[in-house]
Amino acid sequence: MESFFATLKTELVYEETFLTQEEARRKIFEYIEMYYNRERRHSTLGYKSPVDFENLTLCPLFW
Repeated sequence: MESFFATLKTELVYEETFLTQEEARRKIFEYIEMYYNRERRHSTLGYKSPVDFENLTLCPLFW
């Protein structure tokens, strides 16, 4: 978890200025759901995105 929060802070929080808590919540949610969980490549997954890794695990014949 510490690594995740460090990445979140480096890639989003330190780069943004949030006007309200609601704006911060929305942007952090978007970062996690739209980028971190779908597109960002993770070294522990063989430099695949979580979605690609899951698809590989569920459907090995397609890769």
